[in-house]
Amino acid sequence: MSWIVLVVSGLLEAVWATALSRSEGFHNVGPTIVFAVALVASMGGLALAMRDLPVGTAYAVWVGIGAATTVAWAMVTGAEPFSVVRALLILGLIGCVIGLKLTH
Repeated sequence: MSWIVLVVSGLLEAVWATALSRSEGFHNVGPTIVFAVALVASMGGLALAMRDLPVGTAYAVWVGIGAATTVAWAMVTGAEPFSVVRALLILGLIGCVIGLKLTH
């Protein structure tokens, strides 16, 4: 169960990071609210997962999922350029996250 919570928390990290960029310095109310809710939920889930998982593994997986999802979403929406090299690097990051899960 801790792994599921951790994965969802990592996805929420991507939500709050994207909302933060769209909040324009907290001037846009909608993205600011999404940022705050997703941030609290993401951190809460990370804390919950750390009850059962080692801190280093949990944090690395959380950051890896959040970073990979944030970059992938930015490329899909056109906010960042797509390239094969970038896609392969994201896949490598995801592979490292899976590796941490398998070696736990």
